[in-house]
Amino acid sequence: MAKAPILTPQAEDFPRWYQDLINKAELADNGPVRGTMVIRPYAYGLWERMQSEMDTRIKKTGTQNAYFPLFIPQSYLTKEAEHVEGFAPELAVVTHGGGKELEEPVVVRPTSETIINEYFSKWVQSHRDLPLLINQWANVVRWELRPRLFLRTTEFLWQEGHTAHATFEDARDFAALIHKDVYGDFMRNILAIDTIPGRKTAKERFAGAINTLTHEAMMGDGKALQMCTSHELGQNFAKAFNTTYLKGEGEREFVWQTSWGSTTRMVGALIMSHGDDSGLRVPPRLAAVQAVVLAIKGDEAVLAKVREIGAQLEAAGVRVVVDDKTDTPFGRRAVDWELKGVPVRIEVGPRDLENGTAMLVRRIAGGKEPVSADALAALVPTILEEDQELLLQQTRERRLARTVDVKTLDEAVEAAATGFGRISWAELGPEGEAKLAEQGVTVRCLVAEDGSVPAADDQPGNIAVVARSY
Repeated sequence: MAKAPILTPQAEDFPRWYQDLINKAELADNGPVRGTMVIRPYAYGLWERMQSEMDTRIKKTGTQNAYFPLFIPQSYLTKEAEHVEGFAPELAVVTHGGGKELEEPVVVRPTSETIINEYFSKWVQSHRDLPLLINQWANVVRWELRPRLFLRTTEFLWQEGHTAHATFEDARDFAALIHKDVYGDFMRNILAIDTIPGRKTAKERFAGAINTLTHEAMMGDGKALQMCTSHELGQNFAKAFNTTYLKGEGEREFVWQTSWGSTTRMVGALIMSHGDDSGLRVPPRLAAVQAVVLAIKGDEAVLAKVREIGAQLEAAGVRVVVDDKTDTPFGRRAVDWELKGVPVRIEVGPRDLENGTAMLVRRIAGGKEPVSADALAALVPTILEEDQELLLQQTRERRLARTVDVKTLDEAVEAAATGFGRISWAELGPEGEAKLAEQGVTVRCLVAEDGSVPAADDQPGNIAVVARSY
């Protein structure tokens, strides 16, 4: 009899494959309240690496980390009309505390524009206080009606940046800087995910923003996933909260603002972009564990050798784990590491000791071969870089192969069944966008003819990228 697969094959049922992988690779569990999740240690290790890489890039822009309260007075959200309207269906509101009804209900943070602006209005007095560049790592709550682990959960983790500037141009340029040098660089060089950088349409932009920039990626099943967003807020929140500064000439002026964020959704993107029927495939630069050295048998000489190889790899700068738990069958351990997507597996048994070799298994490129044990410390870092580039190349090739230029709504819907469609925005327009939405297809972003990010919605030659999405 054929051996039953560990995971539902992607081609058979992609959503079921996704859930199987999260379960079998021990990434997360559903929480006790509908829509919440428990992030298990291996997945949280991936998130910690994401945090570290993102935080470094954020701080290079001059932005500093801070923290603001989880509870926000409900009255704050009503100050900016578009903002409260956009978030009203998702709000969790606390009406009682300490056994008593609260004088004013408080909202559990869905995003922090309002509370941060309350303090920006106190902290900004003069042009010398600008730009004010703040980021926070936090959790937020948005009451999710159709939850899916990592992709859409009632509570999720994220970073949210909030900045205030003296001019429209400064704010616009900073939002673009975050979009390109923080998010774009991280997606490409760490997550190894090819994305389309673009501009959201008026219908899709953030509530209260005058412009939203996005990175859209194609998942393994051809659907789109919004990876992150960077917003120009104009002076909307500044006027709502009276955030002004004294110009050099003695006049008071409202500040210009940005906000931008990325979330634990990126763990879901990692799974759906790189995973295969054998499990996860983690980009080496992101991986908390880049290589695992497995002892096949509990032989003392074998155990000594795997520990020696582990120490050599660690000295070579590889993030390595030595798996010497030989009371668990080798086959089960090998499958577990494969499910978790560790880029390199090095297997050592008595026969390998005799030959002075180890079995090198590559999770990303595939294949296994015996190599000299003495060569591993020099070989593994090179393999890790090769496989990092391979993953990025594979996501780019998938996007290009499954993206087609279309001219009609029917062609756009057909393209979205398997991937992305590209259609002239001048011809599609908001009316066509609404008709596509009726069939579950959205305009993911607008791009210029040359693939760059357009400066305006109505820039001549703009192309709408359309797809079904998560």
